[in-house]
Amino acid sequence: MTKTENSGMDQTRMISGAAGGALLLMGLRKRGVLGLGMAAVGGYLAYRAATGNDPVMAAVGGGGATTSKPIFVEHSVVIDKPTQAVYDYWRKLENLPKIMSHLESVTELDDKRSRWVAKAPLGTHVEWEAEIVNDKPGQRIGWHSLPGATVDNAGSVQFEELPNGGTRVHVALSYRPPAGPLGAAVAKLFGEEPSQQIAEDLQKFKATFEGSDKN
Repeated sequence: MTKTENSGMDQTRMISGAAGGALLLMGLRKRGVLGLGMAAVGGYLAYRAATGNDPVMAAVGGGGATTSKPIFVEHSVVIDKPTQAVYDYWRKLENLPKIMSHLESVTELDDKRSRWVAKAPLGTHVEWEAEIVNDKPGQRIGWHSLPGATVDNAGSVQFEELPNGGTRVHVALSYRPPAGPLGAAVAKLFGEEPSQQIAEDLQKFKATFEGSDKN
């Protein structure tokens, strides 16, 4: 197992432990059927983080988070700015944390590879390296994460020039949450579900970019 893979496993266990502890406490305080359910999920996540074992996946013969089905997110927004200007802003990947609130930083390592740091539930974060695999200036940027990523993901941003001189930006993202399906549920519970974030971020980007002096 590589150092990157080990780091990814450590981050997954840290997220599971933090989320599990919080859910366990919330469940015990709430009580009732919902409280019992939250406490059960929290206890499960905390146990998996502490031991590194996943009794549920073991029971069904699974191998962990990598066996979960990817989650697909897709949103579009129309921006009243020239297509090339919008593409140029996105293509400088270090601008992306200004667009997407769940990103802490993106560091460009070379023309294609970059290192990403993203926020995770309960104040934690995850990191991975990605590679641009499809770059058509003024039209499309496509990428995927590299092996060993804590968040296995791929996506694309398409830039469509409109007759009025504006640009339709279409974002499509596929990802596997760090802790599998339960990780997605926990992220959504704490308001950090990418489908919600991307829709809000694109609207914020529209308002900011249209109000700027970029042209």
